Amino acid sequence: MDISYLHVFTYSERDNTHALTLGPVVDMHTRHERNKSLRNLSYMKMQYFEAQHGGQTRKVLFENHNKNGMMEGYTDNYIRVSVPYKTEWENSIVEWQL
Repeated sequence: MDISYLHVFTYSERDNTHALTLGPVVDMHTRHERNKSLRNLSYMKMQYFEAQHGGQTRKVLFENHNKNGMMEGYTDNYIRVSVPYKTEWENSIVEWQL
């Protein structure tokens, strides 16, 4: 499937839900292994997606977070960009070559 990211979380039963009555119950080890596999797949999908856009110029929204001299932003197609912090780029859209 041509997707760039999987939002993965481990299932857990909730009180007063129908899921508590369903069986068989998947053990926690299996749940964690499935989670790990899907997160790895998601990472590979994102790497492939980012490589397809390498060299392109995209609009990036940089927010005002200064993390150890760095700031992060996201392109219009949700590729994360990390650059040295610049006050003038806070909460701004900047053309950036990937």
